Amino acid sequence: MKTKRKIEIAVISDVHLGTYGCQAKQLLTYLNSISPKKLVLNGDIIDIWQFKKRYFPKSHLRVIKKIMDMASDGVEIIYITGNHDEMLRKFSDMIIGNISIVDKKVLDIDGKKAWIFHGDIFDVSIQNAKWLAKLGGYGYDLLIRINSLVNWFLVKMGREKYSLSKKIKNSVKGAVKYINDFEKVATDLAIEKGYDYVICGHIHQPKMKTVENRHGKTTYLNSGDWIENFTALEYQFKRWKLYNYDNDKLRAFYADSDVKEMEVKDLIAAVTVIEQKHKKKSKSLNKSPTKDGNRM
Repeated sequence: MKTKRKIEIAVISDVHLGTYGCQAKQLLTYLNSISPKKLVLNGDIIDIWQFKKRYFPKSHLRVIKKIMDMASDGVEIIYITGNHDEMLRKFSDMIIGNISIVDKKVLDIDGKKAWIFHGDIFDVSIQNAKWLAKLGGYGYDLLIRINSLVNWFLVKMGREKYSLSKKIKNSVKGAVKYINDFEKVATDLAIEKGYDYVICGHIHQPKMKTVENRHGKTTYLNSGDWIENFTALEYQFKRWKLYNYDNDKLRAFYADSDVKEMEVKDLIAAVTVIEQKHKKKSKSLNKSPTKDGNRM
């Protein structure tokens, strides 16, 4: 078995577990290939908007189990909430073992400050017309399913896969303008606040670029997604890099054998252990005495 790559920080976003477009097997392969000190989950990891009880495959459960195993092994897990998993915002600033849930995070990295958030705060359609944004989410999921069928035929014919949604997003002027506006607002704010890095997700567009204006400069990073791009951000040796699963020639890691053989009921039991621990912790906090000696 090959040695896992040791990295300081890994950032992934827009996994959308619970949807047909989610490529959980590729993500699990990636997570099994790295040994990070910190793993930042930058929003939309679980797609609560489109969650269906009838669709949550074993591979999706394995991703959750893998993340929890990493936390148990000492990896600091920072879960930053996004719009598709906004329900978790009611638990913001909660810490359970090595897992913390926050809406945004500022990390001090080798003397520089990294401002990390999902990015939906900049999305006017999300803030002012949530029902329209959800409708768009369902349409995107349908497009991904159609694209999967098209690609199945293309592979059978010996041709390369093709991304319909990428083609649409890159050719529609409004979409291109939105992405450019998103990046400009994020970098302008980061420069104003004095952050060296601004790290986002949300728009499913992996990117690294340095932006400078008359007030200063910052580095914009977007971790992309695990639906089409299969990308992540990695920090090691005082530099960031954009990891691309499709370009990785050393993908020799697959699902852990013990996880791979687990039945669905065992996976569910494994991933709910943390919930049971949280309940016990909550009870102990409720029983803890206040300053005047009374029980809370």
